Amino acid sequence: MALINHKKAHFNYEITDTYKAGMELFGFEVKSLRKGHGSLEGAYVTIRGNEAFLVNAFIPPFQEKNAYKDYNPRRNRKLLLTKKEIKKLANIEKTKNLTIIPLSVYNRGRVLKIDLGIGRGKKKHGKREVIKEREVEREIRREFKDR
Repeated sequence: MALINHKKAHFNYEITDTYKAGMELFGFEVKSLRKGHGSLEGAYVTIRGNEAFLVNAFIPPFQEKNAYKDYNPRRNRKLLLTKKEIKKLANIEKTKNLTIIPLSVYNRGRVLKIDLGIGRGKKKHGKREVIKEREVEREIRREFKDR
């Protein structure tokens, strides 16, 4: 069960492959995520050196008073991946028109994990097609429901 989902990821991107990673978080960030607070909208993953970072994900502190005075809820967070996975992701990131985006944050036992997707941005006409398909499916379900 996901704690946080990136709702528009499958709408804005054509997801081809997925990876699972751990995250380096503060304690109050973990509590906040477990309560379902936070957002992955506009977030992406970047590789610097031999490390992967989650950039622009919004994770507010669980309690404002317990957070550091200069705490930034959109700070870069280190992702925990194997060297082999980081090399693959670095090659993917260099490839034209491919982006590494977070799909969801979830519990795995006591630790929090994040699903990463390799995606290619959809064009405007591709998004229109998805909307049309949804409309058709909705109408078909209505017809079967009435019968």
